[in-house]
Amino acid sequence: MAENNMYKEGERNFRKLFGDARVDPVLNNVNQFDDEFHRFLLEYCFGELWGREGLPWKQRSLNNLCLLIGLNRPNEYETHLRGAINNGCTMEEIKETLLQVTVYAGIPAGAEAFKIANKVFEEEGVSVNGDA
Repeated sequence: MAENNMYKEGERNFRKLFGDARVDPVLNNVNQFDDEFHRFLLEYCFGELWGREGLPWKQRSLNNLCLLIGLNRPNEYETHLRGAINNGCTMEEIKETLLQVTVYAGIPAGAEAFKIANKVFEEEGVSVNGDA
């Protein structure tokens, strides 16, 4: 996969958002079938879009959570929820985002989002009961 400046910027942003431990397995398993998808992902999604200065990364993360819940993409939602935590989104900000999405996307979408969030918070060591 040929690398250019936007690709390199995208990889830096991808790693910043999700961390090396989550990115390395993805990039180490790129093959001839999906290499163009990954190039597109890194250049346009994480290079062009996440590289823009128009919104802070926390807001981009919260936007993604809304969209992924509404589109019923639980795997990507879980991934981006971890990214939101890495970006400094607080549990309160995430909770308020999920409550708003529940109203607009429906109770089943909200229930699934809260279920996944509880799992991710536990795995990431974020207390959901207010204790440290």
